[in-house]
Amino acid sequence: MAKKSFVLRLDEEVYKTIEKWAADDFRSVNGQMEWLIDKALKEAGRKIIASKKAKDKTEDME
Repeated sequence: MAKKSFVLRLDEEVYKTIEKWAADDFRSVNGQMEWLIDKALKEAGRKIIASKKAKDKTEDME
């Protein structure tokens, strides 16, 4: 899966908090942000699972 890059502006205190949390979890800040976003998508029921993606691709080809 390809990854898309983008700029994210955060309050300095928010960044420091995420940086500390990432270090506690042995992750980079970028890895922590990816994990947080993935977790939030799953909890909101908005995470597209791989099997659904494959099914949608197959249906598009028909």
